[in-house]
Amino acid sequence: MEKSYKEEVKKLDTTSRAGQLARELNAERNRLKEELAEAQVQVEDLTPVTPEGTIDSYIKWLATILAVTGVFLQSADFMTAGKVAYAFSSMAWIYVGHCWNDKAIMIGSAITGTAVLMNLAELIQ
Repeated sequence: MEKSYKEEVKKLDTTSRAGQLARELNAERNRLKEELAEAQVQVEDLTPVTPEGTIDSYIKWLATILAVTGVFLQSADFMTAGKVAYAFSSMAWIYVGHCWNDKAIMIGSAITGTAVLMNLAELIQ
């Protein structure tokens, strides 16, 4: 009789241990689901929200390439060509800012573009 009692106690301990492990696994699964949901929100926050495939998205990239080219040309002492490239870049960014109704892009581009055009006018004279 005592042997069967020990077996029952052992069986209960095993069942309770299995139940405890199941609860722990379930809690861990829920925690991982929450972490995955948070990570998904972060990924969605990092995805670009600018339009793709529209004329303004192509002009945006053209303006970026022109700006970088203009800076590199000026660094290489090709001042006139660099300033012309940067001036066109500024005009393109003003257009993109207008399309996106983004005044910060328009103002920043207008100011830098005006400064470059003023300097370019001095070079031409």
